[in-house]
Amino acid sequence: MKKALLLLLFVVVVVAASTFWLWRGVALPYRGFQGEQFVVIETGSSVAAIGRTLHEAGVVRDARSFQIAARITRAETRMQAGEYRFAEPATAYEIVDRIARGDVYARPITFPEGRTAAEMAAIFEARGFGPGAGFLAAAGNVSRVAAFDPEARDLEGYLFPSTYLLPRSATAAILVGQMVQSFERAFDADLRAAASAVGFSMREAVTMASLVEEEAQIPDERPIISGVYHNRLKIGMGLQCDATVIYAMQRAGTWNGNITRADLAMDSPYNTYRYRGLPPGPIANPGLASLDAAVKPADVPYLYYVSRNDGSHAFATTLDEHNRNVQQYQVQYFRDRRN
Repeated sequence: MKKALLLLLFVVVVVAASTFWLWRGVALPYRGFQGEQFVVIETGSSVAAIGRTLHEAGVVRDARSFQIAARITRAETRMQAGEYRFAEPATAYEIVDRIARGDVYARPITFPEGRTAAEMAAIFEARGFGPGAGFLAAAGNVSRVAAFDPEARDLEGYLFPSTYLLPRSATAAILVGQMVQSFERAFDADLRAAASAVGFSMREAVTMASLVEEEAQIPDERPIISGVYHNRLKIGMGLQCDATVIYAMQRAGTWNGNITRADLAMDSPYNTYRYRGLPPGPIANPGLASLDAAVKPADVPYLYYVSRNDGSHAFATTLDEHNRNVQQYQVQYFRDRRN
């Protein structure tokens, strides 16, 4: 009888100890590292291998607890590869949930619409992703767009503006590749068909979109400004777009924030005051709204527009009407501001 009681007591102690070990391993928060820890889960790793990796990094108390937590939550087949960042104490259950959800570590970088490749390179460097020169070098790899723009001399226009989430190991080349892929998704079959309908190649469509992006500040005016440029192209009239002069000056290293009458005469193929037709390529990287407006221009009679100095423009069909708008919104406006 005494031996039976001792055996029963031993079993109870073992079960209690096992239960405590299991509870402690999977349900108690744990952190066996200082600061932050990054762990890379390789593609195809087994749950056991993931558990060992996490244990060695001090993320979980032991590999077995991680495996048990994965089995209990039925997440064994949902483990996702990638780099994960850990900073706070967490239970094995919480770690399993993060990896099953694919909550990988990534840093965001945002490129607004209308930035040039050089301006994007500056953002890339300022956000600490690497030297701007590396971004510009990647943006010079025209093989990425050779299939749809064999004339491209760089990727200006095809670096789609958006927010990108990058792992720590991401290079400029990887990011640029994602940006070009985003452009290809944005410039879909509908936009390609619309470009063809107005007689544009993809390069011409993106070039027009870059002008619209730089000139339009109000979304509703994008198709109208596009319509003005399409009308000018139809009659062989110069586009006379200030943004193209600015881009030419940026390329020449002479841009100081102001355009003079002499600048309007500078000899550059991008200067649409001096050369008729579209410039030889995009002058910025347009967003989807400008791409759409470029190939779907508004059916308007206008040939001219001038800024109202509030983001909007006054449009005109005749030169006389345009001159009156210039007098009102430019000459008189700035005369009043000086007085």
